[in-house]
Amino acid sequence: MEDFNMTPSHPAEAELLPIADVQSSADTRRIPINKVGIKDIRHPIRVRDRSGGEQHTVATFNMYVDLPHNFKGTHMSRFVEILNHYEREITVESFKEMLTEMSERLGARSGHIEMRFPYFITKKAPVSGVQSLLDYDVTFIGERKDNQNCLRIRIVIPVTSLCPCSKEISDYGAHNQRSHVTVNCKTRGFIWLEELIDVVEREASSELFGLLKRPDEKYVTERAYDNPKFVEDMVRDIAMKLNTDERIRAYSVESENFESIHNHSAYAMVERDKDAEPRNAAAAPK
Repeated sequence: MEDFNMTPSHPAEAELLPIADVQSSADTRRIPINKVGIKDIRHPIRVRDRSGGEQHTVATFNMYVDLPHNFKGTHMSRFVEILNHYEREITVESFKEMLTEMSERLGARSGHIEMRFPYFITKKAPVSGVQSLLDYDVTFIGERKDNQNCLRIRIVIPVTSLCPCSKEISDYGAHNQRSHVTVNCKTRGFIWLEELIDVVEREASSELFGLLKRPDEKYVTERAYDNPKFVEDMVRDIAMKLNTDERIRAYSVESENFESIHNHSAYAMVERDKDAEPRNAAAAPK
């Protein structure tokens, strides 16, 4: 009996059969897409720290490109291929290279990559000197447009703030809270993450530590009491420091104070784009 089975007799024959590329087919709706890609994919990375060492951590990536109106879809697998091409070799330096490669391989006019990861700093308690790690939420944000790459750094820095009004009106004590200060900046040249963190922690009522002994608790409590800061004070004092750093091209500083005597947060934000200002503009933000 004759066999009418049309299945290729050898696996190599199946590889020669054409497979439709649906993503590259035409779309007639004439609506371009600003960002299309993948979100929340995790990958190991290495980050240099100021002490001269490297941190091995895991980052969460968002990767997008633009899509012209005449294409039905983008090739999602290429995002993962690009990420895995670097294996564990993704560093701050190679981040821009990956942004360029992504835009070029996908034939995009613009590209966007976010790389978010925990960053750890070893800190010594102020009195006992006991060491512990404190983690910071760091995100590198890369934008590519008109064949130019722009890199921004965003860091969330936890600190302590103490209310000046509460201290002034109370016979004893003052309410304080843990605050999250978010610095988002565009730089020219290299800047250590620790440098930005130092600026914020110096301008807070007190910095935080992963581990404190009783003498350390006494120190940080009294330091905060002697250094009260409104949420407005926090962002203004930090902005003044960033204004004097020529490596900072643009920035925003946000502070959210998680109030201890209210069921809401206090919030303030300052932003400035030095590149957009006239050369003779005053140093203070408007």
